[in-house]
Amino acid sequence: MSTLPAEKPPAAEARSQQAETPIETELRLEPPDRIAGGLASITHALAPAWKEAGAARASAALRALNQKEGFDCPGCAWPDPDGERTANEYCENGAKAVAEEATQKLVTPDFFRAWSVSRLSQQSDHWLGKQGRISQPMFLPAGRDHYQPISWPEAFALIARELNSLASPNEAVFYTSGRTSNEAAFLYQLFVRQFGTNNLPDCSNLCHESSGTAMKPVLGVGKGTVTLADFEHADAIFVIGQNPGTCHPRMLTHLQKAAKRGCAIVSVNPLAETGLVRFRHPQHPWEWMGSGTPIARLFLPVRVNGDQALFRGIMREMLEAEERWPGSVLDGEFIASQTSGFESFAAALRKESWERITALSGLSRAQLHAAAEIAIRSRATICCWAMGLTQHQNAVATIQEIVNFLLLRGNIGRPGAGACPVRGHSNVQGDRTVGINEKPSADLLQRLGREFGFSPPREHGYDTVAAIRAMHAGKARVLFALGGNFLSATPDTEFTARALQSCRLTAHVSTKLNRAHLVTGEQALILPCLGRTERDLQRSGAQLVSVENSMGIVHSSRGSLRPASEHLLSEPAIVAGLATATLGKRSQVPWAALVEDYDLIRERIQRVIPGFEDYNQRLRQPGGFYLPNGARERNFQTSDGRAHFSTLALTGLAPAADQFLLTTIRSHDQYNTTIYGLDDRYRGIHGGRRVVFLNPDDMRRCSWSQGELLDITSHHNGERRSALRFRAVPYEMPRGCAAAYFPEANVLVPISSTAEGSNTPTSKSLIVTLERSK
Repeated sequence: MSTLPAEKPPAAEARSQQAETPIETELRLEPPDRIAGGLASITHALAPAWKEAGAARASAALRALNQKEGFDCPGCAWPDPDGERTANEYCENGAKAVAEEATQKLVTPDFFRAWSVSRLSQQSDHWLGKQGRISQPMFLPAGRDHYQPISWPEAFALIARELNSLASPNEAVFYTSGRTSNEAAFLYQLFVRQFGTNNLPDCSNLCHESSGTAMKPVLGVGKGTVTLADFEHADAIFVIGQNPGTCHPRMLTHLQKAAKRGCAIVSVNPLAETGLVRFRHPQHPWEWMGSGTPIARLFLPVRVNGDQALFRGIMREMLEAEERWPGSVLDGEFIASQTSGFESFAAALRKESWERITALSGLSRAQLHAAAEIAIRSRATICCWAMGLTQHQNAVATIQEIVNFLLLRGNIGRPGAGACPVRGHSNVQGDRTVGINEKPSADLLQRLGREFGFSPPREHGYDTVAAIRAMHAGKARVLFALGGNFLSATPDTEFTARALQSCRLTAHVSTKLNRAHLVTGEQALILPCLGRTERDLQRSGAQLVSVENSMGIVHSSRGSLRPASEHLLSEPAIVAGLATATLGKRSQVPWAALVEDYDLIRERIQRVIPGFEDYNQRLRQPGGFYLPNGARERNFQTSDGRAHFSTLALTGLAPAADQFLLTTIRSHDQYNTTIYGLDDRYRGIHGGRRVVFLNPDDMRRCSWSQGELLDITSHHNGERRSALRFRAVPYEMPRGCAAAYFPEANVLVPISSTAEGSNTPTSKSLIVTLERSK
């Protein structure tokens, strides 16, 4: 174990530190854990919950978490079991999410009187979040350095004045976080479109936009095609660009069950992640002291950005095996009757150079052959992936390559097989389903206009990257964010900060302090809302909301805790208040009545959004209901009614000899931009976050020692962006690769570097150089 002293940022970096996370305290390095879960997961789950909320309040919340009559976890979108559920249907990070929301600490007007925005800007993201729940609306007037209290009517009036004074509705941007309920999201997109714009960027633009863009044209659906039951029947599960042990811990339960019955799990990732090595189930005491269940049978340490080449190599092996033993490898009947484009795809695959495949993937022929053998022996294969695939320049092509891989053996639309993009935020998929989309379909707009008696705008709006550019250029003057931490979640931190500062008004619906409250427009508002854990009482009584998980199940969520403050409003109430103040008599929507009884909102949703028939009745069924998914039944709603093979150019990054490929990652004590703590025990990091993981051979080659301070500089189209003073940490990963935590490394992600087709920032593949800090 080594202990490293804290470093202070130089004075010259003061402005940069207002936008970025400041350097944390003392950092301690230990060997990485090699077994996930177990008793440690229980203690790390319950300790923060009891500390933040108190034992009674925390216990009440955890008992209701992810239960059929309880509330949905405010964390990830991993689905709950359809049938019987355990008494503790949550993971370590889910408990931490509840602790953050159920905390008894409050950020009151007295806090803002004591703390200026300038002083708050010098605090870390972790410190900001630990101050507690924001208790009432706060306003930062132009030219002032302290937030001050404001009433809800005054806040709505202020936003309405700014919106209605714009030269065009397109000068406003309306962002959405994935924690927003279906009901709030539907009202929000209705208000925005009645206001006159489709500027509805959301967090999907930053995470799984590439998945939907890739899958929709080739499978007819932009969502996953599997259910939890499929994990019980799969012979092979490929987990690609995903770290379930940290990002979706409950997934490990299903991977453990699969591994125990002989399913071959393949881990495709630059870093060897603990959750895919061994796992002890926290709810099985007899496992706590053992060596755990081995999870991944094969680990493929792919080079950063090498996933497309990896699957090209696996499929080349499969095609060659089919040519040696015709009819024994590929599902010829499925390919002939249910797909199109196979011949051109196969012809291009045969021409692919093995030298190029191995160079771009960083893997040997033997490793690719081993993966192909698993795929060939498997009668049913699932491919899971997350942001490790979606945030590359070639992300869309890579995901379509995975679809090709599944189609070769008919692994779409049958038990135990399919595509499984795992969403990272609890309702990001549901928000998109009910209309949060900057590029709405003509059908959605027609249905919406018919239901509410208006003509929605047809012009496509800004996605998140385009919105940042528009604000930066002065083309967008107001940002309203329904949840999220806009500044820390987005790329190119300094560019985004200047974009926010160019606005007339920035307003954020939030539960806790974050950095987006501190780098603002001329004026700023913080609008505190109810959390997922809290009772939502409206005129007709207690309300429930609905969300959609990664597998297309819509289910209810009922908060049970007393709200943190009497001044909090629900998200639907905030949207309705904003719409009423802004639109006035221009809107005939009964906003107040809809908020009095959310059943009325759902009645409108079922008339506008296909698949929501009998919404209120089906929502009240224990566990909810599945939305239609044609690909799950091999009903491919594509241009020709078939699944499509894609013939794609193999692409990759080619850094110079002195450069590295850096990927951004999440720590174990983190959920998206929420920092629960300063440890990443699975990787051996304690007390800090400003680290860069490197291959030990690379460190020796460059004469860097463990804990040495390095500056990281990204290179893109002649532009340079730097992040200073990161501790070098040796880690098992491919040579020439590096990794660092976001949001600390987001400053390195160029606003101009995005995935082809989806415009998602390329946070997972940055060309960088590293040098000793001065």
